[in-house]
Amino acid sequence: MKKIYSFIFVLVLMLALVLSACSEDSGNEGAEETEKAVKEGKDLVIAVADNFTSMDPHDTNDTLSYSAQKTMLEGLVGFDKDMKVIPVLAEEYAANDEATEFTFKLRQNVTFHDGTPFNAEAVKVNIDRLADPNSGLKRHSLYSIVKETIVVDEYNLKVILSEPFGAMINTFAHPAAMMHSPKALEELGKEVARNPVGTGPFKFIEWKPGEGLEVTKNESYWKEGYPKVDKITFKPVSENGSRIAMLQAGEADFIYPVPTEQADSITGQGGIEVESKPSIVVRYMAMNTLKEPYNDIKVRQALNYAIDKEAFNKVVLNGHGKELDSIIAPNTQFYSKQETYDFNIEKAKDLLKEAGFVKGFKAKIWGANSSSALKAMEFLQQQLAQINVELEVVPMEAGTMSDKIWGVTDPKDAEIELYYGGWSPSTGDADWGIRPLLGGKEAFPPKSYNISYYENTEANALIESALQTADVDKRAAAYKDAQALLWNEAPWVFLSVDNTMAGKKNYLKGISLLPDGSLNIDELEIE
Repeated sequence: MKKIYSFIFVLVLMLALVLSACSEDSGNEGAEETEKAVKEGKDLVIAVADNFTSMDPHDTNDTLSYSAQKTMLEGLVGFDKDMKVIPVLAEEYAANDEATEFTFKLRQNVTFHDGTPFNAEAVKVNIDRLADPNSGLKRHSLYSIVKETIVVDEYNLKVILSEPFGAMINTFAHPAAMMHSPKALEELGKEVARNPVGTGPFKFIEWKPGEGLEVTKNESYWKEGYPKVDKITFKPVSENGSRIAMLQAGEADFIYPVPTEQADSITGQGGIEVESKPSIVVRYMAMNTLKEPYNDIKVRQALNYAIDKEAFNKVVLNGHGKELDSIIAPNTQFYSKQETYDFNIEKAKDLLKEAGFVKGFKAKIWGANSSSALKAMEFLQQQLAQINVELEVVPMEAGTMSDKIWGVTDPKDAEIELYYGGWSPSTGDADWGIRPLLGGKEAFPPKSYNISYYENTEANALIESALQTADVDKRAAAYKDAQALLWNEAPWVFLSVDNTMAGKKNYLKGISLLPDGSLNIDELEIE
C-alpha cells in the first residue's frame, strides 16, 4: 500500500512540475486587467482566519490580534512596508553607542481616544507596565532589560537598559509596545484587553469573540486627512472557502490569508485582486544536532543538497514563495545572502557515503497536522527517498506538539529528530530571526526555540557582539559572519520564504500585509 501511495505521489509531483513550468511563478503576473469594482459608502468588512485573543498589545502573542489592535493603538515607532523602522508617536529617536540608553522626542498635540493627553508621562506608564516583572504580561520578556524610564520633560524621555541591546529600537517598533491611555489602564486594569483606548485612526466600538470586532473613525486623529474610512468590521471566518466566497459576493472587502491553491483562480474576477508578496516568514526542516546522524555536518549538508527547493516552491507553495538563501529572509534587517545548496542528488549521496551512511537511514519528521504542513512533509519524504533516507511523517495536534517539542526541560530527553516548521522575526531584526532559534544553550527549550539543540561558541559570540552596540555597521558585520557560519553548519534544511497572501476588491488602496503577516492600514482609502 505504501509503495502504491508513493508512486501516486510521484506522478502528482511530476504533473505539478510540468504544469507549473507552463505558468507564471507569482500570483499576479500575467493576470488580465479586471473591471473596477464599486463600493457604496465608507464602511468596510475584513474577513480573517481566526478569532482575536486580546485587545491588549502588552499581553498578546499572535500576529492576527495585533492586526486589529493596530487600527486603534500606536507605538513610539513602527514598521514601513519593508519592515524598516519609522517614527510614529515619536518624531525622533536615538541610541548611545553602547546601546544602553534610548531617547525619544515625542509628537505633540496628540490625544488618546478618551481625551487623555499623549506625553512622556503616558509613555512611562506603558513602558513601566511592560518592564514590571510581576505584571504577568506575555510580552514582558521583550522589555525585561528596561532598567528605568526617565521623563526628561513633557515631550522627551529616556529609556535606560540594564545591559547593552542593539536590537532595542526594533523591539520598540514591535506592536507589543503600542500605547494605552494611562487613564484607561488605571480605571480598567486588565479589562483594557476588552476595551482598548489608544491614539490610532479608529476608536473601539465592540468586540464579541467569535463574532467580530467593530471600530469607528477617530475624528480627532493627529494625521491630517486620515482616516478616510468611516468604519471597519473584522469577522473571523476560519474556513478558507467561506472567506473566498465572501470576497466574491461582496460581503467582505478584504480577506486574509488567501489559500495559495485558490489565489490564481480568483484573481481578476469581479474586481478581485490577490496580493502575493515576499514575507519574512522562513520555512525549514530543523535537525536535532545532538542525535546521530544529525551531529555530522556532512549528513546535514547532504539533506540540503537532496531537496529540490524550486520544486518545493511550486508543489507545496503553488509558486507563492521563493528559495531561502540565508538563515533569515531578505526583508529582515541585516540579511546577508548565501550561496544556496543547489539540488544535487549525487553530491548528497557522496556526502552520506563519506559520513558512513552509504545505505541511508530511517528518520521521523514531526510537524503540524494541517493540510499544508502535511503536504510539505510528504514532499520532503519523497525527495529524501532518492538518497535512501526513509522518512516517517508524524503530524501532530498543536497541544501534543507543544508538549513534545517546547515542553522538554532536559535536551537528553528530547525525542525530536526532524521538524518541519516556520518562523517570523516579528521585530524585523536579525536578532529575533537567529538568536531564539540557533543561539546556543540559552535558547534550548523551554527557554526559547532552538529545537535543533545547536551549540556553536563562534556563532554565539557573533550573535552576542551584534547586541553589544547600536552601531549599524558593526551589527551588520557581526550578523553577516554569523549567517555565513550558520549556513555552512546547516542545522536546518533551508527551504523557503513564504509570501503573504491577501485578497481585496480593487477599489481599496493603502491596505496590505506587512512582511511579518500583520495588517497595515496607514493610508487606507476607497477609490
